[in-house]
Amino acid sequence: MNATVYKSTGSWYIVKDDSGNQFNARMLGKFKIDGLTSTNPIAVGDQVNIEMENELEGSVTITEIGKRKNYITRTSPANKHQHHIIASNLDQSLLFATLKDPKTSQGFIDRFLITSEAYHIPSIIVFNKSDLYRKKEEDKFAEVKAIYEAIGYQVLSMSIEKEKGVDAVKNLLKDKVTLLSGHSGVGKSTFINAVFPELKLKTQDVSGWSGKGLHTTTFAEMFDLPAGQTGLPDGGKIIDTPGIRELGLVDIPKEELSHYFPEMRALINDCKFNNCMHLNEPGCAVKLAVEEGGIHMDRYISYCNILDSINEKSY
Repeated sequence: MNATVYKSTGSWYIVKDDSGNQFNARMLGKFKIDGLTSTNPIAVGDQVNIEMENELEGSVTITEIGKRKNYITRTSPANKHQHHIIASNLDQSLLFATLKDPKTSQGFIDRFLITSEAYHIPSIIVFNKSDLYRKKEEDKFAEVKAIYEAIGYQVLSMSIEKEKGVDAVKNLLKDKVTLLSGHSGVGKSTFINAVFPELKLKTQDVSGWSGKGLHTTTFAEMFDLPAGQTGLPDGGKIIDTPGIRELGLVDIPKEELSHYFPEMRALINDCKFNNCMHLNEPGCAVKLAVEEGGIHMDRYISYCNILDSINEKSY
């Protein structure tokens, strides 16, 4: 039978077959996919083949993993030199961010966008808690929105508390598999509960058979969006990821980093040297664009900071 992985806790999985039947699943042996070594060979969103193991208990065995069209990773919380696949087979990602309570750093936003670019996943930035804005935050949001929209990203403002902008975000979900991500406290679970109250999502909720004593911070879960209800998008799936404190970049060499900044990627061929790192080299088109205002200084500083943080010996 074909099935989709909806939840993973490391050793057990929840899967649904094509008819919507749900099973507890275990992995048969060890899988290694496309040479990718990760802490979790099976991830939420994976298409798998299953065989019935115990019909009374509703448990199955995962015998094969289908080819992924994409996936998104982070560094493993347990080992910074290993991957942890957050989710696979995504149509888009929504990064929830906030300007206060808590404040999302631009460095975190840029790291997330780089990771999405590297795995060919379109990203949208959603700033929540706009009801907390005063003049300072309103000016900052306008600035950030201008920076990211200029390089092709969609940026939305929302207040779940005041029910402002929620429909615009909700409408993005129709008929797509969408990853929701961001720091703890930015409102991912609140958004899911506000839009789809029947899901009754609780943060840090771990079911009895799967998660005793486990760090829930590393596990994602997929939900089917309710179809056919007035005001709700038909079809589609959302993948809720627990709050990510930091996002280490995996398998991105220093010389490739600029490829994942769209505004830099457009100029790379104009640099004097093929292997230009856009730091101190003469004839650098990227640095010239920064000086002339074509590339925002904040994005260039972010590039330099991230470049400095990549340990070439890590991978």
